[in-house]
Amino acid sequence: MVSDVPDETWPPTELSEWANQQAKVVRDAATEGGLRFQAYLPPKLALWLLDRIEQGMFIDPSEAVFVLLDEARELEQHSDLRQELLKRRVLSAVDDPRPSIPAEEFMAKFEVTRRKLRPEPAVWLPKQEH
Repeated sequence: MVSDVPDETWPPTELSEWANQQAKVVRDAATEGGLRFQAYLPPKLALWLLDRIEQGMFIDPSEAVFVLLDEARELEQHSDLRQELLKRRVLSAVDDPRPSIPAEEFMAKFEVTRRKLRPEPAVWLPKQEH
């Protein structure tokens, strides 16, 4: 069951306070002109999105963010549907045929991956108006 109690460990207090302050700083301008921001997608999610663009589902990443965030906003008021989605995600993870590994081994692999230098991400350039 999803708890309404905030997770005290994530995000770190300093990051949370910075994000809160940043939201306050840009709120007035966003009210008038919207909000533009950069987003990083890890490779698997980036390829998923590019597949959807190639299939004509979205014109560009910006449209995908708009559509998907609007869907998330609409879903926010339906806690029963959010619970069902979470339940299905958990059951899917439980049914995953890949072998599980001990937490210590996972964290060691995670730390190695985190420290690896990654290539620069691809950058989507907006269509130039002429």
